[in-house]
Amino acid sequence: MSQQSQPMSNAQTLVIEAKDFQFEAVAQQNGLATAVRFKVHNPDVRIGDVLLILSGSEVQFHGMIVQLEEGWAVASDPRDSQLPAAVH
Repeated sequence: MSQQSQPMSNAQTLVIEAKDFQFEAVAQQNGLATAVRFKVHNPDVRIGDVLLILSGSEVQFHGMIVQLEEGWAVASDPRDSQLPAAVH
């Protein structure tokens, strides 16, 4: 297993403003994205890091990165997502 595929012991948090976040909803519930796939531009991002999407000071999505492959990541927030699935 490659180092990039293994969780790190010291997770970091990626904070992105909702208006700047481009994603594909890979799972949704009641019109809200519960898992998102997005392009990763930072080579230091690892599985186990946290993705935090904000709209101003309001949390839209707070989930863990569960998959990382070929510059794309998947993060999951199955319970508290407020991120509309239709927004890309």
